[in-house]
Amino acid sequence: MNDKTGRNDFCPCGSGQKYKKCCLKKDTPLRSPSLKQSYYKKYNIRIKDEKDIDGIRKAGLLVVDTLEKVKEFIKADITTDDINTLVHEHTLKNGGIPAPLNYRNFPKSVCVSVNNVICHGIPGPYIIQAGDIVNVDITTILDGYFADASMTFFIGKPNENAQKIVDVTRESLKRGMKAVKPGNTTGDIGWSIQSFVESHGCSVVREYVGHGIGFEFHESPHILHYGKKGSGIPLVEGMVFTIEPMINLGNRKIKTEKDGWTVVTADGSLSAQFEQTILVTENGYESLTPFNL
Repeated sequence: MNDKTGRNDFCPCGSGQKYKKCCLKKDTPLRSPSLKQSYYKKYNIRIKDEKDIDGIRKAGLLVVDTLEKVKEFIKADITTDDINTLVHEHTLKNGGIPAPLNYRNFPKSVCVSVNNVICHGIPGPYIIQAGDIVNVDITTILDGYFADASMTFFIGKPNENAQKIVDVTRESLKRGMKAVKPGNTTGDIGWSIQSFVESHGCSVVREYVGHGIGFEFHESPHILHYGKKGSGIPLVEGMVFTIEPMINLGNRKIKTEKDGWTVVTADGSLSAQFEQTILVTENGYESLTPFNL
């Protein structure tokens, strides 16, 4: 059991009891059968074992490799559908499956969200322009395991507003990741992100959140990018989830376009996102989709 869990803290196993009255006496390993059963019963969370983690890690490395290919490729005067083609072909070439394709009837293999598009941008004929910011969100299935990550890219030299929203969003993900360790809660992640973002005059989108991942595209728990310290679900070793703050330069209100997928800022302001798939480890976290922030 993590030595940072105090005797009078709530037990990380999710029993609702104080640690001293629960697993302290039992000396229960964090990924014991009783913990897995408890988290599944109480929160519908499936704790991953070493085999599962290795599979998600391999899927994550393919996601990151694909994002690096996008980074090399993306520029002005290509279409967002050109990015879709690159992601689709590179994923298949390396034995993966693009998870978004036909997911709830989504028509493409990747989400490409430009400027004021918050998320779920459908690749198509839009020609990328110098000065745009472009988020590319990739989810890949490899040998039955899912991993998910995204980056926001500058096209050419960014203006002051573009630089600000991308910098704030990148840093907010860093802070959210640093809040991940056994004994902390999902609310600690959200608080770390929200407090930083709002201190810079930006806003956190609340309708779309991070999520458990690994066996499926979307699993429990929801990882809110806002919240209160100490609230939510206690983090335990073996949990795997995404942190993917969507941050607006203006207010947090959103609109969904007629295609039923594309989500934009209601005030037309810029929006950015960075995302990684995170494993809770014995003493902290590991990114299963590691790239430099």
